Formats: sequence, structure tokens, C-alpha cells
Amino acid sequence: MHRVVALVRAPQSTFELACAAQVFGIDRPGLPARYTFGMCTEHPGPVATCAGYDMLVTDGLEALDRADTVVVPGWLPAEEPPSAEVVRALRRAHSRGARVASICSGAFALAHAGLLDGRRATTHWALAAELSARFPRVRVDPGVLYVDHGDVATSAGAGAGFDLCMHLVRGDQGARYAAHIARTMVMPPHREGGQSQYAAPPHPAQVDGTLAPLLEWITGRLGEPLTIESMAAHAGVSTRTLARRFADQLGESPGRWLLARRIAAARDLLESSDLAVEAIARRVGLSSATNLRRRFLTALGTTPGAYRRAFRAGPR
Repeated sequence: MHRVVALVRAPQSTFELACAAQVFGIDRPGLPARYTFGMCTEHPGPVATCAGYDMLVTDGLEALDRADTVVVPGWLPAEEPPSAEVVRALRRAHSRGARVASICSGAFALAHAGLLDGRRATTHWALAAELSARFPRVRVDPGVLYVDHGDVATSAGAGAGFDLCMHLVRGDQGARYAAHIARTMVMPPHREGGQSQYAAPPHPAQVDGTLAPLLEWITGRLGEPLTIESMAAHAGVSTRTLARRFADQLGESPGRWLLARRIAAARDLLESSDLAVEAIARRVGLSSATNLRRRFLTALGTTPGAYRRAFRAGPR
């Protein structure tokens, strides 16, 4: 069992906490339990929330010493630094190998602990400039939904906490396990795009058309020989305009996005089917088993065969 512990403080945002609790803390019929979920706080007892009620949190910071994953579900007010005790507890958890993740303003706590120094990170788009100004050693990316380094992860505002938590489950347990959780929450297992599409634009005239229809069209044709030119033609724009829209809305190039979708589709087929690697490669548009293996190794650090053995072992 993988133990997830959320570090809360007053005034605690209930939604950010619920993101982690709903993903990691609910028993679901037909799905093997892989996680336990708990909360801790610096001073155990009643913890005020932003919703006008108190929560009773009985565990102190020592709970972080037993966590496999530590989640900081927001840190309010963001300008208030954590105590030396909280900083030490976060550093201690990280140094012994626990994964440390933040949701929304929780990135400020991780930054105070030095866990984001020299790393790319994100937070709510409205707080990104403040995070960058206060912590110049952190490479703040305000356009993405989350950033995961394996040992440390950060998410954008509020709802992006679900995206990050589902991403962590997908990495831990595989895409089909994550998809089962998503279905019980009546949510997509993976949300396309970045938070740029939700941020308030400085000038309405600068907003380009949404990529959603094009992304849906591409996803239904992964096995076809898609090119940047064919994607641009379907969208009715130039290749330069298409590249700009991908950068603005998704934070990456059309080619990189397409490759990521093909690898994701290959992962699902490796988990859910008995198709040969060669057949999977053709079905997702990667042409050959050799190409799929190369792309898989670069993206995930493993081979398709090893991935299939890992994520098809035992019931899901």
C-alpha cells in the first residue's frame, strides 16, 4: 500500500485537499486498493478551512516520516512562509525518498523548502509572477497543468490538482487503473492542454481559436501518416499559425504533442490487449516495433515489453 499524506494548514482550501482525497482516499468497488490517505498539520487539532468550518486533524508532522507521497494542497496566504519545523519535515521526507507534490499555491511551501531550486515548476497562473519573483532559482512555467520530476511535482490552480493526482496514479498503477478512478469521478482520465486556456488574457483580441476540435480529429487518426501540414490544412490555418496556437494553448509543438498521444495510446494497448508490439506500433502511427521501442525508451525509460510485464501483472 502506498501511503499518501496531505500537509494542511489554516485556512485550508477544501477543494485542493479534496482533489487528493478523492483520488487517493476512496475505496472503489471492483478496483484493488493501492493507496491509503491521511492528513497531518504542524499543530494537531482543529484546522480552519476557507469554507467556514474546521477540520479535526489529529496527526502532526511526524506523519510525513511515514509517507510515500506528501501532498501540499495549497498554501494560504501564499506570501506567508512555512515554519522552520515544516521546512525541515518536507526536506526530511524528500531526502529519504518520499515523493513531494503540491497543488496550486502549495508550490510556495516547496519553494521555501528549496525543493524547487533549479527546477521547472508551476502554480496557479495568477500566482506565477509572484512565485518567480520571490524564488528566482525556480523556473516557473505558468502555461502547464502540472510538472513532474519524479521526486517532486507541482500543479497549477485548483482543478489542475486532479490532473496531477491522476497523472501520479497513471505512473504508479497504469493507465487502466487511472481510467477506472476517472470514470467513478465522471471525469476524463487526462485533460488536454495547459492552464493558458483558462488564464485571463491581457487582451481579448489576442485569443486564437481553440484547438479542441483539431485535437479530437487527430486523436481519432493516430494510425494515419499525419503531418504538420495535414493538421494545419484540417484546421484551415498556416503551419506557422498552428505552431503558435499549440505553443500558446498546449505549451509544446504539434509534433511533440502528437508523439505524446501516440505513446499514450501505445501504453493503453500494451496494458489492455495481447497485440504484438509490431501491431501496436502500426496502430498508433509509429510505423514499426523498432521505432516504438526507441520512442518508448526515450519517453519512459523502459521498453514496451518491460512496460507490458509491469502493468499487466496481477488484477487491475
